[in-house]
Amino acid sequence: MEEKNIETIMQLIVYGGNGKSCSMEAIRAAKSGDFKLADEKIKEAEESLLQAHHAQTEMLTGEANGEKVELSLLMIHAQDHLMTGTAFKDLAKEIIDLYRVK
Repeated sequence: MEEKNIETIMQLIVYGGNGKSCSMEAIRAAKSGDFKLADEKIKEAEESLLQAHHAQTEMLTGEANGEKVELSLLMIHAQDHLMTGTAFKDLAKEIIDLYRVK
């Protein structure tokens, strides 16, 4: 596997995982009534997931331009991190809204 692809895959894992972690921290903050912190953590999650999305887009663009991208377990794992991070962020926003109304 090319070094460039490994670097991009690691970015997906790191930024996707960070997005999920920040989303969980946001839920915990909202649960304790700290909505300012919850909003900050959601913003951090969104920034991390945007970085992951940029890394993914770079790889997709390369493949669309004819660059061969090797499908591997590591690649699947990275995509899973991005998907999970995005889903957690979306769900966290809904949960925070519920705590706000409470």
